[in-house]
Amino acid sequence: MARKQRPPAGGGGEEINLTPMLDVVFILLIFFIVTAQFIREPGVPVIRPEVDNKFQAKPLAILIAISANDEVFIDKKQIPMVEVGFTIKEMRVDNPRGEVVVQADVNSSAETMVEVMEAINKIDGTTRINISAKTNS
Repeated sequence: MARKQRPPAGGGGEEINLTPMLDVVFILLIFFIVTAQFIREPGVPVIRPEVDNKFQAKPLAILIAISANDEVFIDKKQIPMVEVGFTIKEMRVDNPRGEVVVQADVNSSAETMVEVMEAINKIDGTTRINISAKTNS
């Protein structure tokens, strides 16, 4: 006579439902993507001068890069000097509290940096202009 085998105790037929856990994981993923602050690049490689200052600007700054050839780049686009003030004014609409950071190449002329700073001051004389440099470590 053949004996009947019983299913093991504990049911064994129950499955774990992973749907609620996946929902929570996707909600967390969306939260981190939405709240992430993305680093902005100036659009041109800039060799910055070295200084001993440890102050760093906030990541949501308006970046202005001056290349070694005295070309001005804002938001990865080359901007003629006469349009710098207008471009900064447009960017102020989207980012009214963002700090202005100028990244000037070591080989760029000081005259170009002064012209950029004067264009910014014509728009808003109270704007604080930060000059970006590499820190000595």
